[in-house]
Amino acid sequence: MIEAVIWDFGGVLTSSPFEAFARYERERGLPIDFIRGINATNPDTNAWALFERSEVTLDQFDEIFAEEAKAKGHEVRGRAVVELLSGDIRPAVVNALKICKTRVKVGCITNNVPAGHGAGMARSSEKAAEVAAVMALFDHVIESSKLGIRKPDPRIYELACQTLNVNPKSCVYLDDLGINLKPAKALGMTTIKVGDPVIALKELEAAVGFPLA
Repeated sequence: MIEAVIWDFGGVLTSSPFEAFARYERERGLPIDFIRGINATNPDTNAWALFERSEVTLDQFDEIFAEEAKAKGHEVRGRAVVELLSGDIRPAVVNALKICKTRVKVGCITNNVPAGHGAGMARSSEKAAEVAAVMALFDHVIESSKLGIRKPDPRIYELACQTLNVNPKSCVYLDDLGINLKPAKALGMTTIKVGDPVIALKELEAAVGFPLA
């Protein structure tokens, strides 16, 4: 029986930053998935990992990321990438979250950075208010930039379960990245990879056993 649904934020409750990365790359003639390729190189020690654990400042991230991009043959500043992070709220997914909240516990695990407004790294006060309203729905929110631990470190999933006082086997976890789902699945969680949100919500509905519309 499902007792909790735990959500990633960016790419699940909002549109994926990967969409913004792809647009940025097209506009500047960069190779497809250039930014994601940088972030996937040395994933535990690169600029992105350091920033999501708050081990470097925004200025330091800007410089380190630029060096990593240059090593791969192109000029991209870290600050430019940060500007692309804040996606648009997905109303249907937020509605599903609200319904889940009436039946089970709800939590959020987000890899974020100490930039922008709030946990969702919003780039404007208006969007920050939208994100804050969604964040207020959760029973608990875990942010990598505050904790100093980031997905896919298994400890962050264990902490979420401890905080919500649930067994991992009674949880559903949604994320848009397969690498972040693997540790959750290993702990016994039911995992859902979010690509098309319509499909993901159907899978979530099947997992929890009650309607989400």
